Amino acid sequence: MKRLHLVDTTLRDGEQAAGVVLSRTDRVAIARALVEAGVPELEAGVPAMGPETVVDIASVVAAVGAERVVTWCRSSEADLEAAAGTGAAAVHLSFPASSLHQTVWKLAPEVIFSRVRTLVPLARGRFSRVYVGAQDASRAEPEFLAEFARVAYEAGAQRIRYADTVGRLAPSQIAAAFTPIRSAAPNLEIEFHGHNDLGLATANALAAFEAGAEAVSVTVNGLGERAGNVALEELVMALRIAHGIDGLVDCAQLAALSDLVARAADRPVPVQKPVVGAAAFLHESGIHCSGQLRDERSYEVYSPSIVGRERPAFILGSHTGGASVAAALQAQGVQISPEVARRVAARVREVAAKRGHPLSAAELNGLLNESAA
Repeated sequence: MKRLHLVDTTLRDGEQAAGVVLSRTDRVAIARALVEAGVPELEAGVPAMGPETVVDIASVVAAVGAERVVTWCRSSEADLEAAAGTGAAAVHLSFPASSLHQTVWKLAPEVIFSRVRTLVPLARGRFSRVYVGAQDASRAEPEFLAEFARVAYEAGAQRIRYADTVGRLAPSQIAAAFTPIRSAAPNLEIEFHGHNDLGLATANALAAFEAGAEAVSVTVNGLGERAGNVALEELVMALRIAHGIDGLVDCAQLAALSDLVARAADRPVPVQKPVVGAAAFLHESGIHCSGQLRDERSYEVYSPSIVGRERPAFILGSHTGGASVAAALQAQGVQISPEVARRVAARVREVAAKRGHPLSAAELNGLLNESAA
């Protein structure tokens, strides 16, 4: 089965999340961590934002190498000029694809096609790789997408980004969405860029891969505008589990990557976030804990160690059973009989339900002593 090319845009689309500011030091640290994990391409920023951003991107280039870095540009020569100053090897030129965005940005289709014919060859003279973006492609007319893809390919673009800019698609719609591009430019690589407004970004990215997309853009923790982007860690693990595709990145580094970006962006990871959330491997209910003690595959599709997490202790709460009580005490070197474990578990459930939160290991010992009295 083919491999998927990952384009991490944490440093561009991720940093565009409202209120997020990444320092130059953070940018370089995140870039190095991504490359160390094996991510092949990093979209590192928007040079047109100004000289400081150009230096930011150049710092990333110096840290991880030019071939790893792509910059994002609007469809203008001025943006290309700024991008050339970063030293990045690749450039992404974005164009409005839907009639709505064309009206907003006052660019008619004929003008867009003319700019593609002019800017792509110009960019090819300055960058080793040139990509074009169809912004708001999921609301574009198929006829426009087909002509845009054809013109871009003939002008020398190597990849087109199909952007579901407002996250409106469902997975079942992805394959048909690519049809105009494939029909018009079958040799043009497709990159899917999804947003999570309906909570479907990862599912759509998986569907894009299944529909033949060669690349997907992702961000660590799904960081991005509004509800965020395709989450790197979710897509990597979905491909690993659902399709048996391993080696896209070093999965053991996913937790550390998540922690790094969460701290730098000051965006705490929700506890129930798949793969990297603090509760992603937590268990409390009696039947689940009992099953996990017999075989951890009972209620987990992969071990926390796969993504660089340590296995957390069972929660001692209002759903606790005897098996988890016995395990918690055994971890402290205390052996008890099944009968005592059941009796103590009943008290754990009673106390936790009354006060509305779990018990600590020390409190469990207190209940054990109470039971023995």
